[in-house]
Amino acid sequence: MTRRIGIVACSAPGAALCFETICAEAPQRMGRYAHPEVVLHCPSFAAHMLALEAGDWETVGRLLLASAEKLATIGADFAICPDNTVHQALPRVVPRSPIPWLHIADAVVAAAKQARHHRLAVLGTRYLMEGPVYEEKLATAGLERCVPRPDERERVNRIIFDELVSARVTESSRDAVHAIIQRMRDEEGCDAVVLGCTELPLLVLDRESPLPTLDSTRLLARAAIDYAVAAR
Repeated sequence: MTRRIGIVACSAPGAALCFETICAEAPQRMGRYAHPEVVLHCPSFAAHMLALEAGDWETVGRLLLASAEKLATIGADFAICPDNTVHQALPRVVPRSPIPWLHIADAVVAAAKQARHHRLAVLGTRYLMEGPVYEEKLATAGLERCVPRPDERERVNRIIFDELVSARVTESSRDAVHAIIQRMRDEEGCDAVVLGCTELPLLVLDRESPLPTLDSTRLLARAAIDYAVAAR
């Protein structure tokens, strides 16, 4: 038996990529076609956006907790959320949650340490780049965090909310984000980039990126597989 994975979804593309990664990569650990049982709950993305735009992290937390409670009733043993931004509300959720959570930034930090990266460019929504989620986790791990300049943050934020959350990928946006990553490599000495929005892996491919990528979506999926299989 493995632990059942509960996916607390926000935007559809990030949740879909996380789910797909679990199902595609678990057979390497569990045998052909095998993967842990997965259950998913996805409230309307508009509910999350209204709360984010109002800076209402209490409501974001209530949405996450409601998803965890629903997932627990159908057998989820633990929860993951393939959305970096809403992790800012997770400290409000975990003490009241009926099931434990894996934190997406913990998965990223573990991968960065294993690869011996030291100075990380962090890309994501404006809320994520300017918020505490990665600042706290990276500092605790002894890793340096760099965020883009204000104009670059605005550009990345627009790309995420105007395109990626709707699974729209354009070459002009890819070029723009690559240019930001390259500048942070050349001018700020970053040695890896955190794709701290779960849709960014749709746009930034590791083989094309100016810096090695820390793909938060897939890293969280792999952490979930490890945790689920550890119960066997």
